[in-house]
Amino acid sequence: MLIPSVKNTLNELDDLLSQLTNEDYTCQCQDLSNATIGEHTRHIIELFQCLENQYESGIVNYDSRKRDYAIQTCTQTAKTAIQGIIDTLDKPNKNIILHQIIDGETIEIESNYNRELLYNLEHCIHHQALIKVAVLQNDAITIDANFGVARSTIEYRKQCAQ
Repeated sequence: MLIPSVKNTLNELDDLLSQLTNEDYTCQCQDLSNATIGEHTRHIIELFQCLENQYESGIVNYDSRKRDYAIQTCTQTAKTAIQGIIDTLDKPNKNIILHQIIDGETIEIESNYNRELLYNLEHCIHHQALIKVAVLQNDAITIDANFGVARSTIEYRKQCAQ
């Protein structure tokens, strides 16, 4: 169930990018401290790429991202990167060590691939909620009401509606 949920969420983002011009994608949003949809999208993509690229070594450091300007300025580049992530998600679960430096201190934490996929899914949804703030300022773009909403919230709302 996890991988289909990740794919669904990434496909939602891909669908949104299909509606955006590169100008829409790179337009600063005052309500997001002048961040762009492209910057948030790049951040989502690069965390997934870190997990993918560092899977074999078993040591994942989300701070060692490429920070690829092309992903945040070109919707087609971002869409290609999203498809690349979707195509490589289905891997066996295995133990992973998270490596990070916080306030000058090196931290290593035991985790596993599935836990990190879940983290990336929740992280993606969080950033999609921020992207939605920018998108709602453009009347020409249609977006699903559940874009950027956690799956548990969607299920809860369904239960309340019954």
